[in-house]
Amino acid sequence: MQPRNGHAVCPQCGRAGDTTALRPLFIVTGASGSGKSAVLAPLARRLHGRCVTFDVDLLMDATGPLSDNRWLAIAHCVAQSGMPTVLLGPFIPGHLHELPGRRWIGDIHVLVLDCPDELRRARISARPPWRSRDIDEQVEFGQWLRRTIADRVDTSSGTPEDTAAAIAAWIDRRLTDTQQAPSQARPPSIDLRPEY
Repeated sequence: MQPRNGHAVCPQCGRAGDTTALRPLFIVTGASGSGKSAVLAPLARRLHGRCVTFDVDLLMDATGPLSDNRWLAIAHCVAQSGMPTVLLGPFIPGHLHELPGRRWIGDIHVLVLDCPDELRRARISARPPWRSRDIDEQVEFGQWLRRTIADRVDTSSGTPEDTAAAIAAWIDRRLTDTQQAPSQARPPSIDLRPEY
């Protein structure tokens, strides 16, 4: 089935099934130690009734790892309630674009939570002994995200509430842009536009 004009349509016979809603997906990514888990509760409270927010690592602890394509399916299910999804996790945005579930998602917007490399090293080192210590890999991943994605929130100062406020403001701007954009048939895109 393929999404077409608000319906799930069979590409071979043209039969239209149930209506299907496409909503934006907000990815809040970042290397380990950037503050993704710390921001879940305050962000979910701020977005209550407007977006559904998931911490990928929290669900992974309960269910085992879910593939990126399954996360797209979850976001599509959430969209049927009329709300976008916010995923907090170490996503690489380009990986989402080629997945089968991509066609069931509206625009994908990506924000990086970031902090200086030495602070990241200190945060990871201070974790309990049972947490992984892949410090060099996480610093490298953080540097790659910093070079690749323009929209960022620096978590080196302030509280998780401050970070949640910045993320919510970024999401609100994207939602406003989406609502004000003229309606036209176009394929969903991944938005990596810088903010100025």
